[in-house]
Amino acid sequence: MRSGILTFLLLATVAGAQENAGAQHDWPAYGGDSQGTRYSTLTQINRSNVGRLQIAWQFDPGDSVPNGRFQAQPIVVAGVLYTVTPGGSVAALDGATGILKWSWKSGERAAGRGLTYWTDGNSQRLLAGFGRYIYAIDVVSGKPFTDFGRSGRIDLHFDLDRDPEQQSVSLTTPGVIYKDLYIVGGRTSESLPASLGDVRAYDVRTGQLRWTFHTIPRPGEYGYETWPEKAWTYTGAANNWAGMAVDVKRGIVYVPTGSAAADFYGANRAGNNLFANTLLALDAATGKRIWHFQAVKHDIWDRDFPSPPTLVTVKRDGRNVDAVAQTTKHGFVFLFDRANGTPLFPIEYRRVPRSTVEGEVTAETQPFPLKPAPYARQRLTAEMLTTRTPQAHQWAVEQFKTLHGASLFVPFMVGKETIVFPGFDGGAEWGGSALDPTTGVLYVNANDIAWTSSMRRTAPATSLGRQTYLSQCASCHGENMSGRSTKFSAPEAVAGSGFPSLIGIAARRTPGQIAAIIRNGSGRMPAFASLPPNTLTRVIQYMTSGEAKEAMRGAPSSTDLKYNFTGYHKWYDPDGYPAVAPPWGTLNAIDLNSGDYAWKIPLGEYPELAAQGLKDTGTENYGGPIVTAGGLVFIGATNYDRKFRAFDKDTGKLLWEAVMVNSGNATPITYEVNGKQFVVIAAFGGYAGARAGTAKGAFVAFALP
Repeated sequence: MRSGILTFLLLATVAGAQENAGAQHDWPAYGGDSQGTRYSTLTQINRSNVGRLQIAWQFDPGDSVPNGRFQAQPIVVAGVLYTVTPGGSVAALDGATGILKWSWKSGERAAGRGLTYWTDGNSQRLLAGFGRYIYAIDVVSGKPFTDFGRSGRIDLHFDLDRDPEQQSVSLTTPGVIYKDLYIVGGRTSESLPASLGDVRAYDVRTGQLRWTFHTIPRPGEYGYETWPEKAWTYTGAANNWAGMAVDVKRGIVYVPTGSAAADFYGANRAGNNLFANTLLALDAATGKRIWHFQAVKHDIWDRDFPSPPTLVTVKRDGRNVDAVAQTTKHGFVFLFDRANGTPLFPIEYRRVPRSTVEGEVTAETQPFPLKPAPYARQRLTAEMLTTRTPQAHQWAVEQFKTLHGASLFVPFMVGKETIVFPGFDGGAEWGGSALDPTTGVLYVNANDIAWTSSMRRTAPATSLGRQTYLSQCASCHGENMSGRSTKFSAPEAVAGSGFPSLIGIAARRTPGQIAAIIRNGSGRMPAFASLPPNTLTRVIQYMTSGEAKEAMRGAPSSTDLKYNFTGYHKWYDPDGYPAVAPPWGTLNAIDLNSGDYAWKIPLGEYPELAAQGLKDTGTENYGGPIVTAGGLVFIGATNYDRKFRAFDKDTGKLLWEAVMVNSGNATPITYEVNGKQFVVIAAFGGYAGARAGTAKGAFVAFALP
């Protein structure tokens, strides 16, 4: 009898994971379900009582990395909460109490955004990615299956038609399930050399490769002509790092991809570069392309598709149309017919400025959807500069006069900073959108601040160490190793920027520790496993001891570029606040039936500014919302106020908020155990640096008393 009940529960769970959450009381998949709706039918917590929410339990895994970014969304199956931890473990908690049931330590420090659950009704397992490795884990014992993949794990460095030990691929967002296939992308380097961004499907039981889709086409494949000949042999990226969605009934997996390497200078990748910056619809069983849409042709702005797509059903001419919605860093929502890729709102291809940098050939036109309107500002004028104080305003006005460009798709210049608005982090980001399937309203949070950057001619290097540093490291850490601090970004911002100064690194890290970070990645930094041992040694020597005189390598190759990117510069005023007027972050409710906005509000605040009377400014925010049948939108995300909030889904009215141990820079979940509804978020911060004032973190569960 007990076995029959267990089988019934497992079948119910997989049905919920494969389709919309329906009546499912668990949260069995990253994004809530295979369609990525982040929606729950639970109503115990609702508009009338959400103000009574209180902390039910907290779980500190004890392996948090100070100021490290942790973005995981747990899953819940049969009342058990499963999650990765900041230190590289998988943990199973009692969903009602937060008490640890078991944990398994991977031995890797790189933790992704969550786990994938699979069952066929008889057996079940978790798929967990840590860096380059993916493990299959027994949900009851917490032990990995030793007969999975190669020696007990999938190694993402294999199956790329390149030397595995020269690759750099790691799993960020969990893979998705279609029947007995586990479909994944991965994070790659954004500078050259970079690994290929192939989309791959593995047998969920054996870990053996079943199919591959080449996002940089090979000879004879569709899109090959949009690259130089043999580009696939030397370029890389065009990878899916943000996640996917699956239409189980149609057998289609929707895969958004990122930009090609190198991000900001494409002289060696002339052409539109399919399938970079593309929403792909692939046959989930075979990996064959069904349709595609490229949102940015020949990207030189790092305008990745930053978040998983969301599957929705909308009304068109009195009939239901199954659609897929995709948000972007530059503030657009694109909406397509799921089956054939037909746009459901008109898309206009407009002429855009051409690059003046030697060797760069940018696309003549780029696509602009006519609806919905952008959820982030895309054009900056002098009237939109900060008025926080007269001094800050005057500073911004003077600096604005020195900057180039103030709208979408303006190419970078040599020697002059170009405005990127919204900034390199969007617009939308990796947290994903939430969809209310009963209304067709999409909820998306966005950043709304300006960044700047420029190009420079690649400086001659007299050593292999300096040459490697300039090509691989300088775009983030600066040509002089000073981090993000420039005349356009306040020094206070650097601590939380994710691009720290490397000056004096020898006093803080041993060569072995530096090598491990370079090899495996850390926080926002990808792994650079492709660096040969001698090159790794030389670049560490350069960072710790300065330039050494040693023989250079041979003649320039197709990965050596004449120009490089000067770095990611947030445009902050001298006090460390955005140099543009608020809102600096927003939460948006968009009716996908009409393309109109239901509401739009600022999201987040700086506590010190709020104390001075400057409230509702919005702030940068990372991590997405969820929506419930109880009429609520829950979201953390905000960098500086450490608050978790609940809004009325119909009006945007704030109904409840709580201050947590740290910022909830992750997407929450909700589920029910023993008749009680919980809302849980990972509150570990990491995006605000020293300004946040705490390095503590925990999974925090809220419930009614």
